[in-house]
Amino acid sequence: MSEGEVPPTRAGFVVSKAVGNAVVRNRVKRRLRPLMRERLCKLPAGSLVVVRALPGAGEADHAQLVRDLDAALRKLLKGSPRSADSGDSPRDPGREPGGRAP
Repeated sequence: MSEGEVPPTRAGFVVSKAVGNAVVRNRVKRRLRPLMRERLCKLPAGSLVVVRALPGAGEADHAQLVRDLDAALRKLLKGSPRSADSGDSPRDPGREPGGRAP
């Protein structure tokens, strides 16, 4: 890649064993790839996005995968609540990591 050239926008997938056996995991990836490919143009040039499939993805229908992926991308594009230089956690500062109040 030459100097000043922007790398392509790319997406990767993480589908753990919690989603299902190898057949189910591969099916989830095959279903997500074209959905993500259609949405890559919405991301800034040179972006690298990792999509993590949650356990329910193996049973989700097409419409649910579309809704969940679109919601995640909207959240991503809206911006993270954490500041890059402050190191603040996006969690509610009044709660412990398990969601319990201190």
